[in-house]
Amino acid sequence: MTRYLVLFGFLAMGFLPGASQCQQLNFTVTINSERARTQDRDIFEQMKSSFEQFLNGRTWTDDEYKPEERIKGNLLITINDMPQVGLFSATVQIQTVRPIYGSNYESLMLNFADRNWTFEYVESQPLEFNQFSFLNNITSLLAYYAYIAIGLDYDSFAPRGGDPYFETANNIVANAQQSSRPGWNQNPSDKRNRYWLANELYNSQVMVPVRDAYYLYHRKGLDLLTSKPEEGFENILQAIKMVEEANQVQPNSILTISFMDAKSDEISKLLKSAPDEIKEEAVEVLLKVDPNNARKYNDILKG
Repeated sequence: MTRYLVLFGFLAMGFLPGASQCQQLNFTVTINSERARTQDRDIFEQMKSSFEQFLNGRTWTDDEYKPEERIKGNLLITINDMPQVGLFSATVQIQTVRPIYGSNYESLMLNFADRNWTFEYVESQPLEFNQFSFLNNITSLLAYYAYIAIGLDYDSFAPRGGDPYFETANNIVANAQQSSRPGWNQNPSDKRNRYWLANELYNSQVMVPVRDAYYLYHRKGLDLLTSKPEEGFENILQAIKMVEEANQVQPNSILTISFMDAKSDEISKLLKSAPDEIKEEAVEVLLKVDPNNARKYNDILKG
């Protein structure tokens, strides 16, 4: 299993591997219910508990994970409206991280805002999921992001290692389209939804360089910075160039934006320690692919 490539890194950080198989995710769910028009606050505690159990208590892959290998994530659900009892309108912010070899540092892998989620939930509701059919809009969304998170993690350890997980996420999208719920459809006016993210991760040849960049940036970049810093910085630069390559063909794609949303702060801090020639070349590319963060990238050159 490709994830075991980093086992020695975990040992170096003082982790002791467990002997038993466990689930793949370690997510914390936070429910912001300030806007919900209800006096029953207990339902949100139950919601948090049941969502976490669904994500963390299931086996999502056939691979064995040590407890310390579980993918850490945060899911912030903001309830925007409760038009009737049991019906909720919400936005979701999902973040996941990946440990870096030979260090205690965790790199932000996914930082994605899902702005249009509606669902029904009642107290003590069992959460059932079938990847081959649409059962409800709760488990479809939670499972979708579980597979996206796992797929990105595998992409960072092996070239396009996330293929089977992105395929499943893509199938969840196809099944959910029958529900006519927002976020699952090929909406040209909303290209930052679940459909487009899964489509660019699994179906788009134009976006393949971004997926390859996840591997180069993390496995050949960040994981080498403690042992081979020059090689690590060079590979980080090449990964940024690959993202720019895809952006030239398809500007402002959701996958390019998602990559930069997760990495812009990290890149701007890391590259301050890079050799001058890498700094200069990287800033030139970054200003093209992510001009909204120009000030942040120009600061790289100040050291």
